[in-house]
Amino acid sequence: MLNDLQITEQVRRELEWDPSVRDNEIAVIVRSGVVTLGGTVDSFAVKANAARAAERVRGVQAVADELHVVIPTAHVRSDTDIAHAVVSALKWNVQVPADRIKVRVDEGWVTLDGTVTWEFQRKAAARTVRELTGVHGVRNLLTLQTSASPADVRHRIEDAMKRQAELEAADIAVEVVDGCVTLKGRVHSSFARGLAEQAAWSAPGVAAVDDRLKLQF
Repeated sequence: MLNDLQITEQVRRELEWDPSVRDNEIAVIVRSGVVTLGGTVDSFAVKANAARAAERVRGVQAVADELHVVIPTAHVRSDTDIAHAVVSALKWNVQVPADRIKVRVDEGWVTLDGTVTWEFQRKAAARTVRELTGVHGVRNLLTLQTSASPADVRHRIEDAMKRQAELEAADIAVEVVDGCVTLKGRVHSSFARGLAEQAAWSAPGVAAVDDRLKLQF
């Protein structure tokens, strides 16, 4: 099991290795396996990518993202320009049902509202928007809508976890109630926990995931 000093070094190396993050100055503090990222970055996309990079490191139990986004003056755009760019980008993304999404922009913050069927569509919409120049952040209010039964959702999640080489699906119990999935059991790393959560979100209509998995290194 890695100690906090070793985790700190591994997180820093991961941030330096990731080409979407490496040119930004990011401070890393680790206490009891909880990583805090501080400093400023030049885009919302970098902020999100930095958090994901930290989560990939073995021994990390949680990530507190305290990074601030400061957009260079040359990249500042009006809300009208951003709104047009968002609408266009969503239409070009084949993973996103753009006709079911409403967009609002206020001082660089983009709000997405509407309904989609799959969590990957919800995430794809937010990812598409946050990578646009001038965007300060994204409020993703998209909700999921499906007619799948709880038993069907649970079956799909369990099958997805069985296909993951990093997961011991037998050690994870899945419960589904009113679109909320609860995961219980054990995983050997933060990365494996992320895979389990991803499997849960992969089912249609999942509105929330309650991760009660315990790390066992």
